[in-house]
Amino acid sequence: MGMGKAVDRLRRATGSGVTEWTEDRPSRRSLKTLHLTLQKITEVLAHELGSPTTAVPEWSETEWVVARAVAAIHGVSPLLADALRWQGPAGWRQFLVEQKTHTAKRFLRIQELLRLIDGHARRDGLALVPLKGAALHASGIYVAGERPMADVDLLVQEAQLSPAVRTLTELGFRETYRTWKHRVFELDGNHAPAALGEHASNGIKIELHHHVREILPLRGVDLSQVVWPELPHPGLNSYSSKAALLMHLLLHAAGAMIARGLRLLQLHDIARLSEGMNDEDWEEVLRQAARTAEGSLWWAFPPLTLARRYYSCVPDRVMARAASDCPWMLKSVYRSRTLADTSVSHLWVTAFPGIEWARSPRAMLQYAAARVSPSAETVQLRSAFAAVQPHVSGGTWAQLSQGQRMLRWIMSPQARHETLQPVRAALRDMC
Repeated sequence: MGMGKAVDRLRRATGSGVTEWTEDRPSRRSLKTLHLTLQKITEVLAHELGSPTTAVPEWSETEWVVARAVAAIHGVSPLLADALRWQGPAGWRQFLVEQKTHTAKRFLRIQELLRLIDGHARRDGLALVPLKGAALHASGIYVAGERPMADVDLLVQEAQLSPAVRTLTELGFRETYRTWKHRVFELDGNHAPAALGEHASNGIKIELHHHVREILPLRGVDLSQVVWPELPHPGLNSYSSKAALLMHLLLHAAGAMIARGLRLLQLHDIARLSEGMNDEDWEEVLRQAARTAEGSLWWAFPPLTLARRYYSCVPDRVMARAASDCPWMLKSVYRSRTLADTSVSHLWVTAFPGIEWARSPRAMLQYAAARVSPSAETVQLRSAFAAVQPHVSGGTWAQLSQGQRMLRWIMSPQARHETLQPVRAALRDMC
């Protein structure tokens, strides 16, 4: 079936103007419809993953297609394949099963890469810590095929950064770009990523970190000393503790929330790890937080609140401690904010995303000024990211100057390309 016929059939079935979602400049009305659809589906899938029911959602044909995009956006397709107690349409079920298969095959490639890195690091006397997804798999929190991994994150001490770069270069990786957060390495000839979700042959990136830090916003929160093991050895090391891994997951989720980029997978990671934590582990979280430069868990309240909302996985005393540390405005906002509000399921470009995280009126003004007049480094990073991640940053928006962006945003609400692209890919897959 051709694209036009497939979309026409969807349009006749729903009367939603869905054809416009595939165009470069969809109408405002059709985008509003899409935004509401994304919000609704995101919340349903989040609650189903946290507390599965037997009730099949009463979605239109269009909504079932958008559901594939939502599952891909949030990285939970393989998890849904196992967790859902209902089947849904045949196409939906087939998509989930295929995503689980691709995720399992891709993980085997990542495992082999980690073995190679471990061998080279041992030879070179280089200590590395695999972060987030790799650590969760190594701890047995996930098995192959459950959790997608877009890339491999590695932490190295700053003094060993140059040897680490040499090791990755020997393995055939070259640096493609860098940010304040990490340096990104890719293999020459990496396959372009699949348009929607996971694919076994997608290229594997390595993100090399020499600190574990997020800017929330304009203020850095650093957990490097918490994460780094007390007695590291050459090769791949584990986090210093289960508490350190959880704190990193929470901080990474907090950083994603700033840009409305949180994924359901991140909340699921927090929930899965929390399930295996005892009272001593949670006490260590509180102790380690007190020893950081921040001296508290103020930044952890929003991700803990959302994780608890969908999974009921956080003890009362930990929530109470995080709440007492958290600034009033931030706490107030996240008592009602949902995953759909805080993720890529939020369709619209926001002028000052995450401004509620600023801890004083002065910090808010500084953040707003940085958004209105970004630094040369920020503009350069935007261009570099757009070049290497066209599926995320593509479209005309990525090529506009700051002034053009502001003018277009003032004239009409702007849709995020990273949200539209998976929806369009899901529609194409219907052909």
